[in-house]
Amino acid sequence: MAFAQQTRDDHAVEECLDELEEVLRSFEYFPPTVLAVALRVHLQALLQALLESRVCSGAEVRAYFRELEREVLQYAED
Repeated sequence: MAFAQQTRDDHAVEECLDELEEVLRSFEYFPPTVLAVALRVHLQALLQALLESRVCSGAEVRAYFRELEREVLQYAED
């Protein structure tokens, strides 16, 4: 199954988001920039593991980040 297809399981994604939200609330005392850097480190490790296990390709990771960048910046450019 391709990386892009796996991210479309809405129920699993919603459940994961709920659990992540709970965990992240316990780190409220850290500034948002510290959390962003820490999450980046974890995301990098996770994506590297997905690449090494051939769950996704380099092209899929690049597409994922292009989409993320577009979503994050869409309102900043208004």
